[in-house]
Amino acid sequence: MAHFQDYNYLKTSDACVKCGKCLPDCTIFSINGDEATSPRGFIDLLGAYQRNEIPLDKNAKNIFETCFLCTTCVSVCPNSLPTDTLIENIRYEIAQKYGIAWFKRAFFYLLKHRKIMDISFKLGAIFTPLLFKKTNDGNSIIPRFKLPIIGNRIFGAMANTSFLNSHCEELHFNKESTPKKSKKVAIFIGCLGNYNYKGIGESLLLILEKLGIDAKLAKGQKCCAAPAYFTGDFESVDTLIRHNVEYFESFIEEVDAILIPEATCAAMVLEDWERFMQKDSLMQERIKKLLPKIYMATQYLESQTQLIEYLASLQGNSPKTESITYHDPCHARKVLGIYKEPRNLLAQNYQLIEMEDSNACCGFGGVTMQTERFELAQKVGSKKAKMIAKTNANFVAAECSACRMQLSNALHQEEIKIPFSHPLELIAKVIRSHK
Repeated sequence: MAHFQDYNYLKTSDACVKCGKCLPDCTIFSINGDEATSPRGFIDLLGAYQRNEIPLDKNAKNIFETCFLCTTCVSVCPNSLPTDTLIENIRYEIAQKYGIAWFKRAFFYLLKHRKIMDISFKLGAIFTPLLFKKTNDGNSIIPRFKLPIIGNRIFGAMANTSFLNSHCEELHFNKESTPKKSKKVAIFIGCLGNYNYKGIGESLLLILEKLGIDAKLAKGQKCCAAPAYFTGDFESVDTLIRHNVEYFESFIEEVDAILIPEATCAAMVLEDWERFMQKDSLMQERIKKLLPKIYMATQYLESQTQLIEYLASLQGNSPKTESITYHDPCHARKVLGIYKEPRNLLAQNYQLIEMEDSNACCGFGGVTMQTERFELAQKVGSKKAKMIAKTNANFVAAECSACRMQLSNALHQEEIKIPFSHPLELIAKVIRSHK
């Protein structure tokens, strides 16, 4: 791939003044305490690599794979140095030199082939009950007995039929006699929302129905490419971006917005697509034309609709009987600056209890972290779960299914009985209770 070849690590390495402001909040440094696995450590090592002072050997590979790509360092750096971009690029070089594990390549193949992915998850939904049972809320699955490697780790439940395959593509919720005045939005649901956490999409449809906003289930969509991007499989990234851009262009004029109810997907589309195509100016221009109509779901619902007023009318003067604590997904708050919007919506009907550090990374970290480096993800998740427990809230919420999978498992391992819900699900819960 030509996108990041001959990347200039020295430019960032020379600009880093080693001030250390990135250290206190760095996710991996907080559990390792090792200068090599810290933002300025990564930057320094990459500078040494480009100067041919150190090789890209297995030791360097292991170091660069410990980064959670939470972007905390970028958000606090006085010079806004792009440490995340450096890590993403060196992982491409690592993939070129050492290859990508077979199970990751199989997964990325599925991401590029929707029909095969549909069949695979349908088969998974049929056979997983042999080894797993559903948790009480039905959103996750837990091993029936201790399994090799997996242990008693829990995962998102698999739906028999995906969200996109559960409805017609065009859904008309506008009840007015003048359809030209109605709003229409497309839904980019994300892979986890499509196959594992269907309640997210179903809740969004209920909200749109109550608001009288027509919906288009964009069934030609494929993965946003984030899993492959964070792993260094740039060939898959290129394929997925080009497919989705062409598909978005086919309907962008007929919708007011494309809603993405997932922080990682939204950040990938809104920030990383254009960055990835830095050496393809034509693709960059095509992406730029799409971006003004692309929103995170709560961002659009809070600023472009009457949802807050509607939820307030449902609450009236009644006391708020349930509480939530909100976890800020890294890609929502740090990358896109979105954190007030979901809180504004939820605060209409729930008591909001802020945890000790809502902005701290949950520890999901991507495919590699969840498979080959899971012991690191567990340590970070445990810290976050204990923060959540201290709030004694009825629910923990976040607009990110990756965070949901990570934190649901962390809460389970710590035996903390606080369920995780997407903010759209909590809003839909209120709406259903007033039917």
